[in-house]
Amino acid sequence: MTSAAESLAVVVVTYDSADVLSGFLDSLELATSADLDVIVSDNGSTDRLEAAVGDRSFVTVLSNGENLGYGRAANAGVAKASGEFVLVANPDLCLAPGSVDELLAAAKRWPRAASLGPLLLTVEGKVYPSARRLPSLGKGIGHALIGWAWPSNPWTAQYRREVDEVVERPAEWLSGSCLLLRRAGFDEIGGFDPSYFMYFEDTDLGERFSRAGWQNVYVPSAAAVHRGGHATSRNRKAMISEHHRSAYQYLSRHYRGWKLWPLRMLLRTGLAARSSAAQRFSAVAAGAEPQLPVEAVKLETPPIPSRYGELTGVQP
Repeated sequence: MTSAAESLAVVVVTYDSADVLSGFLDSLELATSADLDVIVSDNGSTDRLEAAVGDRSFVTVLSNGENLGYGRAANAGVAKASGEFVLVANPDLCLAPGSVDELLAAAKRWPRAASLGPLLLTVEGKVYPSARRLPSLGKGIGHALIGWAWPSNPWTAQYRREVDEVVERPAEWLSGSCLLLRRAGFDEIGGFDPSYFMYFEDTDLGERFSRAGWQNVYVPSAAAVHRGGHATSRNRKAMISEHHRSAYQYLSRHYRGWKLWPLRMLLRTGLAARSSAAQRFSAVAAGAEPQLPVEAVKLETPPIPSRYGELTGVQP
């Protein structure tokens, strides 16, 4: 745990997020005993962001002037932060009381952990599979093609590790919606790859941490509710296209060289077809729904505040 004398840097990336930011900040104050230094890395919001920040003296708004995407905005915020650790988070989160202190305590248990992530819950009370294996071509095809219709299929289950016991463990990558980052590791690999505008920047980050000899650690004793789709729902078709573009960017980098050109073209064609289907059919766009209810988690998960609806405007 932290002491009141310690401070923690937090970077929250916003894009017209005034309606949820205040709730995130309220939950953050209950999530740690550390003194907070929060940097709101804002991607050109046009809503009343200042009103959401209010009179919180521990919050600084970094105006990026335009929508840089998630990774670049996070990098910009982290560059302004100081200290051994920085929490990078989405604004549409509600952190459980003590959850950030749980992540900090886990960081002491895992000295080679460059990223640590909590148990994420959906608004409906399902466990979001936030600690996954790296995508491969075989598992990726199975997950992409039939995951939306058959969420428990073996390819999706292997990729998302929903069949595993929910315990503290290393993961190949963690959801970027809430990450406690060790600055030594983050700085060593150069942070998020800025070529990803949105999606797969966290997958790429986790892989590069592992290649550099660091770990990504899942800490389910820390918990948060993630509303999800807050910013992307406003421009659904563009974000679907971006998701599939990023998927191609990530996977194609693993199949380089002229001999694998036909495979890359097949991959590009398949992802383009799935992107088109996802824009037409909401079920395809939603992907595979989480399969594990929080009641099935065999650990003492810190309670999500009963004030969740009040804090975020969304009823759990």
